Amino acid sequence: MNALELKVPPVAQVIITAAVMYGASRIIPSLQFYFDGKNMFAIALSIIGLSSGIMGVVQFKKAQTTVNPHTPEKSTNLVTFGIYQYTRNPMYLGLVLILLGWAFYLSHFLPFVLVPVFMIYMTRFQIQPEERIMTQNFGREYQAYLASVRRWI
Repeated sequence: MNALELKVPPVAQVIITAAVMYGASRIIPSLQFYFDGKNMFAIALSIIGLSSGIMGVVQFKKAQTTVNPHTPEKSTNLVTFGIYQYTRNPMYLGLVLILLGWAFYLSHFLPFVLVPVFMIYMTRFQIQPEERIMTQNFGREYQAYLASVRRWI
């Protein structure tokens, strides 16, 4: 296990990434862009992202299992219904959509580079460790779920 695995809260990662995106948007003004409706598009992406995250939390609450990203070993039930039929990580997908909304709001090309960086970090240091633990806890049932539902979308 790596020292960074399951250590930095996903919300903290979003805040850090959003701050770096903001800083990056102030560099090289020639990389800025504009299109009509960009703010509405940014808001729509953020609302969809927030909705995805809320749906994920609600499904965990219905299943009476932990939503704490630092303690996946405390998961008591495998959640495969609701939004979890379409994505294994609706909460993290929601954070990505919020960051995409932020990138559109900033209207600069550099922040868009940081969204995949966030996804790579989350996959390596949050999702893969969670998947290892869930495989230990739920075995073949979780392996079947991994085979049938994508990690992101």
